[in-house]
Amino acid sequence: KGDPEKLVPWYQKDRKEKMEALPDVTSFGTKLKNTLIQYHSTEDDKWRVAKKTKDVTVWRKPSELFNGYLYKAQGVIDDVFSSTIDHIRPGPCRLDWDSLMTSLDILEHFEENCCVMRYTTAGQLWNIISPREFVDFSYTVSYQEGLLSCGISLDWSEKRPEFVRGYNHPCGWFCVPLKDNPSQSLLTGYIQTDLRGMIPQSAVDTAMASTLTNFYGDLRKALQKT
Repeated sequence: KGDPEKLVPWYQKDRKEKMEALPDVTSFGTKLKNTLIQYHSTEDDKWRVAKKTKDVTVWRKPSELFNGYLYKAQGVIDDVFSSTIDHIRPGPCRLDWDSLMTSLDILEHFEENCCVMRYTTAGQLWNIISPREFVDFSYTVSYQEGLLSCGISLDWSEKRPEFVRGYNHPCGWFCVPLKDNPSQSLLTGYIQTDLRGMIPQSAVDTAMASTLTNFYGDLRKALQKT
């Protein structure tokens, strides 16, 4: 059955030390980045299409970290990669356009590309999925000719009773310029969210695929205004 120590994800070892104090932010961010690059290298035949629209395709595969799915979304954005990631990474810009997000606060700033944020999301599916709260470590770093903005939830002790605390396992957005048109970008996201609470898995699956396609639509509208 393997060594129990090896079965624990790197980000859940020494949980109290890492999650409350984050003593080695650089190391933590590097491990998170490498996890996302590993997802990005997963062979195509491991994924199954969950939803497809004219502009976005969403795939999924069983997560290795919890009893749910790792989702992959991909679409072309009509803007440069730096502007696209600036709209996605934590900051006031994100709250302006993301229809699912209802609040966003930066709890700790480590350096320009690294912070801890707390955000809340609206209820979904006629409030079958009630509003959620997340506290995430966020890290943005260069990747090839573009950028990667990635995150992971922390076990933050302060909780608010009006929200269910959700948990994001390693997730992130790769944004790179198209080779034949650098003014456009290929945006690829990896999301594995444990919404927690008493929700049917079928409701979670429906919500996640739709949320990701809506995310691209909201982002495109926001970028057109800039």
